[in-house]
Amino acid sequence: QQAEKLGISPATLQAIHEVECRGSGFNPDQTPVILYERHKFYERLLAIKWITKAKEWAKQYPDLCNPNSGHYGKYSEQHGKLERASKLNRAVALESCSWGIGQVMGYHWKDLGYTSLQAFINAMYKDEASQLDAMCRYIKANNLVNALKNKDWKAFALGYNGKAYAKNKYDIKLENAYKKFDEGS
Repeated sequence: QQAEKLGISPATLQAIHEVECRGSGFNPDQTPVILYERHKFYERLLAIKWITKAKEWAKQYPDLCNPNSGHYGKYSEQHGKLERASKLNRAVALESCSWGIGQVMGYHWKDLGYTSLQAFINAMYKDEASQLDAMCRYIKANNLVNALKNKDWKAFALGYNGKAYAKNKYDIKLENAYKKFDEGS
């Protein structure tokens, strides 16, 4: 149904889901799958002019606040990091995670048409259909539908994941996943 709304094949959405999430949008304890991104926490603090705090916390809590990306840790550690960062600044912490099956960053909530950050978070906790809706909103908001229609995996990967997509072979993973799902339909 979501694929139909976007005018793309279901195999295309399945490919994105597989590459982004590797399975369910929820952990065994029914919390949404997230990736806490310490560099986004740092960037978001700068965006709200908490420059002194960003620098202070980068020294004090380098696993939570850091100008450098990486060092994400195990999937099982993500909600613990979010909880610790929430004690520093809840909104910034929630915005600094990628959420659910589409791994949509929390700070996109307003651009995706959610009434509040909390409305976005509630949707991520609700069900996979709501997570898929967020992913499709992100695809539309970033004008990536045509890249998907044209199977332009590089253009899609750049728009969805940024410049680091090539290093992670995101475009190749998408193309391979799409071929697998397209043959199955």
